[in-house]
Amino acid sequence: MIKAPEHISSIKPYIPGKPVEELERELGISRSVKLASNENPMGPSPLALKAIRNGLKLLNRYPDGSCYYLREVLSGKLQVRPDQLIFGNGSNEIIELAVRTYIRSGDEAIMAHPSFVVYSMIVQAAQGKSIAVPLKDWRHDLDAMASRITDKTRVIFIANPNNPTGTINTREEMDRFMKKVPEGVLIVSDEAYHEYVESPEYADSFTYLRAKNDILILRTFSKIYGLAGLRIGYGIAQASIIQEMNKVRQPFNVNSLAHAAAIEALRDEIHLNKVKQINTRGKKFLYGELRKLGVTFIPSEANFIYVVFREHVSGRVYDEMLKQGVIVRPMGPTSIRITIGLQAENRKLVKVLGKAIK
Repeated sequence: MIKAPEHISSIKPYIPGKPVEELERELGISRSVKLASNENPMGPSPLALKAIRNGLKLLNRYPDGSCYYLREVLSGKLQVRPDQLIFGNGSNEIIELAVRTYIRSGDEAIMAHPSFVVYSMIVQAAQGKSIAVPLKDWRHDLDAMASRITDKTRVIFIANPNNPTGTINTREEMDRFMKKVPEGVLIVSDEAYHEYVESPEYADSFTYLRAKNDILILRTFSKIYGLAGLRIGYGIAQASIIQEMNKVRQPFNVNSLAHAAAIEALRDEIHLNKVKQINTRGKKFLYGELRKLGVTFIPSEANFIYVVFREHVSGRVYDEMLKQGVIVRPMGPTSIRITIGLQAENRKLVKVLGKAIK
């Protein structure tokens, strides 16, 4: 039997949750609430849905891999040149393209821990070495990350806001960090949740892009735009970086329905603002209810909340909540991550969580 090389066989695969329908069948429950994957509970813009319906008749044609029309819309919106943009099957693929382009066997990539687990998986698949730096006060410790840079460092991942904690790094922290990064190191600023951020201290990564730094900014349509099922994301960087990454990108990596929906999602500011408002109200409500329950949580700048228990009870809490039809994401023995839902979903979560922690 053929065997995969050790750097592949030793990867711990990402374990997705079961489909909601299957969980309901197994547990004999109905009308469950999924608050585990940081999805937009309102769903996509009506304009995006209309674009999807209109695009169905063209599914016999290959998609435009360059995303020409979306590229034009985004370049105007972001005030960057069209050749500074790259598109992928979710921002996950952009991460993979960056690693495949810039990391060779034995090269190092620095990242925080805990942060998005896909970083280390992709680095290992490329035979690179992940350097995990613990969070400080639940945020990226950028000074410590800078201190781990060596002549083997090729990529540094910064999730801002961070997943799973929902915390951000400030403009001052990023300015100080960027001055310590030598040439030849790519900073990947993963901003999947940036549209949710309300803090005025949030770092503007475009400042470093305009300063010609080696930075790749990641954005996605999976979160606030509600297009997770279509898988489309994009990256912004210097044209020379994008040019190299395009050499390893598959020609038809973004499907035509995602392309059409993303264009209209960008144009629907009314829907976007509604999603933000619902998230803000839901976050404030959950903060208050979690405090009443005596539950420790980390204030979030995203659409989820990281809950921390004093004991190793997250598995039991998760199981108890699941039996009552509420799905959250266990993040370790002492923590769970809760997506902010619609108000009825938030109320059910609070009720079920209160029973589970007794």
